[in-house]
Amino acid sequence: MSEQKNKKEKVAQEIEKEAAEELSVVEEEMEAHNEEIENKDENRLLELEEKLEASEDRYLRLQADFENVKKRNIAERTANQKYRSQSIAEELLPALDGFQKALDTQSDSEQMEALLTGMKMVYGQIMTALEKEGLEEIPALGEQFDPNFHQAVMQDSDETKESNEITMELQKGYKLKDRVIRPSMVKVNQ
Repeated sequence: MSEQKNKKEKVAQEIEKEAAEELSVVEEEMEAHNEEIENKDENRLLELEEKLEASEDRYLRLQADFENVKKRNIAERTANQKYRSQSIAEELLPALDGFQKALDTQSDSEQMEALLTGMKMVYGQIMTALEKEGLEEIPALGEQFDPNFHQAVMQDSDETKESNEITMELQKGYKLKDRVIRPSMVKVNQ
């Protein structure tokens, strides 16, 4: 019986050994499988993080673009409000020039003087209304030439005047608030 017992023990040991080897193989396979799953999870996580960063970046860019458009619209509305009377002022400038020429005429007749007085009143009312909107004449005669406000169309050579001094205003210039709508046409000393 002891021989049988030894055989049984040997068989039991071999079975244990085989079972331990199989268990070891299964554990290694499970470890490899778990690592593969972890790697897939990590790759997926990295992929999702990259997509999230790209989405956040796009969102921030879109938000910045929106803010820029919003600021641009506000600036345009402000400019439109500020210069709303520019087109009417530009249309009236030739009429104001005509008024000015008519007012500069001299007359000996009482009827003509009465007519000129009425024209001066109307001219004054129009100028007052335009000045309330921000229209103002650009000073020229006796000033130094400034290409931002004046347009030189003739030269003069008066030795009593400074160089670049405006000696004659041929057409009045106007600006609306801080925007020149018509430069003064002038004669400038050399």
